[in-house]
Amino acid sequence: MIKGSCCCGAVQFELLAEPKMMGTCHCSRCRKSGASTIVFVKRETLSWVSGKENVALYQAPSPYKYGRCFCKTCGSSLGEILSDEDSFPIAANALDSAITTRNQFHEFVSEKPGWYKICDKASQSQGHPA
Repeated sequence: MIKGSCCCGAVQFELLAEPKMMGTCHCSRCRKSGASTIVFVKRETLSWVSGKENVALYQAPSPYKYGRCFCKTCGSSLGEILSDEDSFPIAANALDSAITTRNQFHEFVSEKPGWYKICDKASQSQGHPA
């Protein structure tokens, strides 16, 4: 069981299985929302402990497709935790338990700020990976 929460603890969830993939998005939108490193989870593995009603959704205008969720109390980024998709990304920073999944890709490297240095051997793409 992998536990996860926001900073203030108002939102708590569990994952019944470890995420199979982790990636880092360098686009300005992900950086500003505080969810650059994400893990992909399957909807059936996510179990709410408390606080689902405390999750807010910010839906950015087109051309952005995906909304970003955050705790209404402390503002912690939660990725797309309210998604109806079968698989979706959540913010890796929301995980409280240790996982063995490691970063597998960097996307939108073309938008990466100059102060950030990629220090792993994960694949890199200028936009979404192929």
